[in-house]
Amino acid sequence: MCGIVGYVGGREAVEVLLDGLRRLEYRGYDSAGVAVLNGQGLKLAKAVGRLANLEAELKQNPVHGNVGIGHTRWATHGAPSVRNSHPHVSYDNRLGLIHNGIIENYRELKAELQGQGVKFQSDTDTEVVAHLVARVYQGDLLKALAEVLPRLRGAYALAMVHEGEPGRVVATRMGSPLVIGVGEGENFLASDVPALLKYTRRVIFLEEGQLADLGREGVRLHGPDLSLLPAKVHVTDLTLDAAEKDGFEHFMLKEIHEQPRALAETIRGRITDGRLDLAELGLTAETLKRVRRVALVACGTSLYASMVGKHLFERFTRLPAETWSASEFRYADPVIDDSVLVVAVSQSGETADTLEALRLAKARNALSLSICNVMGSSIPRTCDGTLYTRAGPEIGVASTKAYTTQLAAFALLAGGIGRLLGRVSEAREAELVQGLMRLPGQVKALLDKDIVAVKRCAKKYKDVFNFMYIGRHFNHPTAMEGALKLKEISYIHAECYAGGEMKHGPLALVDANLPTIAIAPRGGTREKLLSNVQEIKARSGVVVLVATEGDAAAKELADYLIEIPDCAEELSPILAVVPLQLLAYYTATQLGRDVDKPRNLAKSVTVE
Repeated sequence: MCGIVGYVGGREAVEVLLDGLRRLEYRGYDSAGVAVLNGQGLKLAKAVGRLANLEAELKQNPVHGNVGIGHTRWATHGAPSVRNSHPHVSYDNRLGLIHNGIIENYRELKAELQGQGVKFQSDTDTEVVAHLVARVYQGDLLKALAEVLPRLRGAYALAMVHEGEPGRVVATRMGSPLVIGVGEGENFLASDVPALLKYTRRVIFLEEGQLADLGREGVRLHGPDLSLLPAKVHVTDLTLDAAEKDGFEHFMLKEIHEQPRALAETIRGRITDGRLDLAELGLTAETLKRVRRVALVACGTSLYASMVGKHLFERFTRLPAETWSASEFRYADPVIDDSVLVVAVSQSGETADTLEALRLAKARNALSLSICNVMGSSIPRTCDGTLYTRAGPEIGVASTKAYTTQLAAFALLAGGIGRLLGRVSEAREAELVQGLMRLPGQVKALLDKDIVAVKRCAKKYKDVFNFMYIGRHFNHPTAMEGALKLKEISYIHAECYAGGEMKHGPLALVDANLPTIAIAPRGGTREKLLSNVQEIKARSGVVVLVATEGDAAAKELADYLIEIPDCAEELSPILAVVPLQLLAYYTATQLGRDVDKPRNLAKSVTVE
């Protein structure tokens, strides 16, 4: 969600803030603003819409100074407007504050402040924090913030400046990420690492409840009681090039084409001498003996990856597995104890519902693992172990390479645990290993050939109102992910069904105007899915069929045939989803959509 950037140093703060906010645009936003200190008070600039609007405002009314905070807002409380844009200021106009998250008890705090005569200038929950801190401020911003924090309920990342201390930025977090960039004679603050890479690769991941005090000459971390804490500086291996488009029209297209590399990186080092090697997790057969059940928790695209993961776990470990939407899990009073392995899946590692579901599971003594793409994020820090996907920064809001690397990680994890439990034979393990090692090359071959059927279909059906997607077993989640991609970036309605459900209602939708995307690669359910396709064809339906190369029956049935390389059934979702990503992409570009920043959506959902 919202992007936060802060700066203290010798540069023009506005330039640093705008550059950082540009690199955080993928998080989604509807307005933007900056607040700068220059020794002559607090100077603000805000605008609704894209950053270009804020840049135009600053061109007309320049703001100068070497200390500042910047923000891109995604509306929760109050409609998108200049009035509701961040930064917000205190009633005395001396304190500026930016916030990502939700203050759940803001109504009672607002009523209290209004009772004391404070007049509010916005409809947001954030403004109460600015006023509360201003009311207790006595020359030390860090101390004032620490005094107010116990009164706040909810999730937040906060950064603030005060004209009484013009060389200082103060910040804290609870449930929303913040990263500090450590420089020479300057220091930085951001919601995510890409905003910092132009200036430094030395970063500090702020922990839950910690307070950060940034000055030109250094950074100090404090606990809630203001005790001084050691600061662990990491050197990130991310590069600025990884956050650029590299000649592609959109980040999404670039990230689709990065999947061979991302898959190779995810697999690298996890296969040793032809055997699965998950030594990095520290798992042993003794540890796993207590596990009787597996619960997979995730949201959105990661949830669909987990649905494939369920099938992988049951096939390779013979443990019963269940998949939960994290937002449902945390409120369902799930039956969880120390016999359950909980696997939390999140690209960002900061997904609020997934993090809270994980904390619930930990409180009930479950063994916990995560599949995550961002090192040092909250979910891996909460887990007993993490299998990182190594996809690199994913800027496009619609996830692509994060999804396929999550699928590869699930294959590694399920196969590795099955091996430790003695439930995977050497021959079966060898087959899985060989399949995984072939995957990067197979995806590259798929991307290197011009998939004419995808482009033709995108052009012909861009103006329809509905699509239907069907799949079975391992590829039912593939169909769900394909439908989600189309909805996310083209804004065309798409529904997904398990193939066996067609006769239970969905066939009523079929006519010559409804394209159906059917996923039927080689595997145990291929013949059944082709029977579903025949039912659709018998009712004059149009079928786009994803099938294994050389499948004559599929070729005979399809109006548009998309062929993928032959592979084991368990790995077919990785190959089958690639043309569905491209179909969504080309449909959206035909319609002129903002592919990387679809309306109403944010990259990381860090509040409920």
